[in-house]
Amino acid sequence: MLAKSKKNAPKVVTIHDVARYAGVSSMTVSRTINGTKYVRPDLREKVQATIKALNYTVNQSARNTRVGATGPRIGILYSNPSPSYLNEIMLGGLQQSSRSGCQLLLEECGGLASQKTALKKLLAAGVDGVILPPPLCDSRQTVNMLKAGGVMALALATARPMEEVSSVRIDDYQGALAMTRYIIKLGHKDIGFIKGDPAHTPADLRYVGFVAAMEEAGLKVDDSKVVPGMFTYRSGLLAGEALLKRPDPPTAIFASNDDMAAAVMAIAHGLGIKVPEQLTVCGFDDTPVASTIWPPLTTIHQPIVALGRTAVAIMTEQIKKARTGERPEAVHQLMKFTLVERASAAKAPA
Repeated sequence: MLAKSKKNAPKVVTIHDVARYAGVSSMTVSRTINGTKYVRPDLREKVQATIKALNYTVNQSARNTRVGATGPRIGILYSNPSPSYLNEIMLGGLQQSSRSGCQLLLEECGGLASQKTALKKLLAAGVDGVILPPPLCDSRQTVNMLKAGGVMALALATARPMEEVSSVRIDDYQGALAMTRYIIKLGHKDIGFIKGDPAHTPADLRYVGFVAAMEEAGLKVDDSKVVPGMFTYRSGLLAGEALLKRPDPPTAIFASNDDMAAAVMAIAHGLGIKVPEQLTVCGFDDTPVASTIWPPLTTIHQPIVALGRTAVAIMTEQIKKARTGERPEAVHQLMKFTLVERASAAKAPA
């Protein structure tokens, strides 16, 4: 028996209304309408009864879009504070979308309320899947909201992927380990570290990698020289001041991303500290700012453009499988990082 009668239904009934009244996912409703397999007989009967009770009719224009008259529609939901990082992701995504024949829809959000609003916009636009750049890549709540709407998700640049959600990432732990070893090899023992946004899992692994390399070399991590950051330039300014205005500043600073590293260098220049002669500064990600500041930044190159391309390629293939009635398995793609040596790092001062 249906929870609501026809007269209580919305004036314009959508596939999501049918799913809500029937107590199933939008994907189940779509599969029932399209006559594909993987729908249990009892659920199929329930959906068909709900369609009849609500007098739901298929929006043929929207259906043509979803079943192949045009390519898959992929949403990108972002709240990343680093414009350069997002630009690189979008560049890769757009490159791949032109090859794959899919459409990309971009929506910005902030807190939970705006996330819900942005997701509603994407669902109303008929997206088949949504790519989640950091920090939303680690949000179980966001993933669950997408699942409830019958839309698949892909986590981009997460450090701890969810088993059932596809992901594209690098090994942040190994990247931080490699960079810290490099700084130690230059003779630095007094090394400061700037953490990243604690809501983003790579921030934690980058710190763990730093600590592991220090312990491996028999060096003590000075907790007073490990300062918080939020992956933003402003947080890097505050962190840089905290480290460089103390009476015993470190000889090297490893920031968890390039924006914060660039801010540290700005503080150093303002205080008359020479980089790299008196201070080595290193970052992580290799966004465009790393090669445009002076001196150019030594950093871990995360192939962000390639991450964006790969995310769109994986999502496109999964959407195509879902449209034929298959149940796509989660894909977890681990990509390579490289350490890029530039002029911001040098041997420790004597």
